Amino acid sequence: MKLYAPGYYKEFSCIADKCTHSCCIGWEIDIDSDTMAKYASVTHSYGEQIRDSIEVSDSPHFRLGAGERCPHLNDAGLCRIIIELGEDYLCDICREHPRFYNDTPHGKEVGLGMACEEACRIILESDDYARMMEIGEVAGEVEPADFDVIACRDTAYKILSDPSLSYTEKLSRMQKEFRVRPAMLSDETWRDFLSSLEYLDESHRELLGRYSHRGLFLHYSSDGSTPPEWEQPLTRALAYFLYRHGSGARDWQEFREAVGLCLFCERLLASVAKAEQVRHMDAFIRLARIVSEEIEYSEDNTEAIRFEFSLEMEE
Repeated sequence: MKLYAPGYYKEFSCIADKCTHSCCIGWEIDIDSDTMAKYASVTHSYGEQIRDSIEVSDSPHFRLGAGERCPHLNDAGLCRIIIELGEDYLCDICREHPRFYNDTPHGKEVGLGMACEEACRIILESDDYARMMEIGEVAGEVEPADFDVIACRDTAYKILSDPSLSYTEKLSRMQKEFRVRPAMLSDETWRDFLSSLEYLDESHRELLGRYSHRGLFLHYSSDGSTPPEWEQPLTRALAYFLYRHGSGARDWQEFREAVGLCLFCERLLASVAKAEQVRHMDAFIRLARIVSEEIEYSEDNTEAIRFEFSLEMEE
């Protein structure tokens, strides 16, 4: 089956020790069975250190060290497994991060996740989100589907790229088209909801608790509109959310709930940007990465948000 990716996909490469938020710190790194077998048989002198670092359980993983660092992350921020053995000895999760995959009616799609600092920068600086490239083939066959999720996603992208619409009008058009709106719940209700979610970093609970469905519309400009310098990054972020969470939908209801999740994440990002008085792109990227890491990278959190939008449909 064919593999597709957004136009900006090939711009990505890991920036390793230059990254200020390493994916080798704070995450439990699971080891797939094939790589476990490889580690068991490696004869290189570093092999014993790898084996000693593994917590063997139902889900084998590396035992994190001080500061929740991967035991194979050296003081310079580089992976010793790569240095000693090469990239072929990375486990699947390390080799694939920050990539994600979705099966669609036209083939498999791959994307970059915004929880990665460098991927986040690329996503928020590119308008090439709607151009899909064929980048190769993968095993498997396309499953026939009655629901055309690509057509629905293209409809959303056309709204986002329409130069005749203001940013406020784009959000309004999206809500009407897919019958979903974050303002179905009050800001206070959403803040209580956000407070109840799980967090990797407890300091982010207060940050994301500053949610407002009006987001940046209450800030910067005298007429209440979104500041022009943030319209494009917010549009790109919303397009990314749609690509990641909407592309795998199997029916209209799933896609609609995904749009609700995406619009909520966009409003959350706009809200924290407002609360933090963001003026520079680097700060905006940092906040987008936090929203991604804490909300959309948690299956429990995304499912809880989707559920709220499924209730709106029932009402």
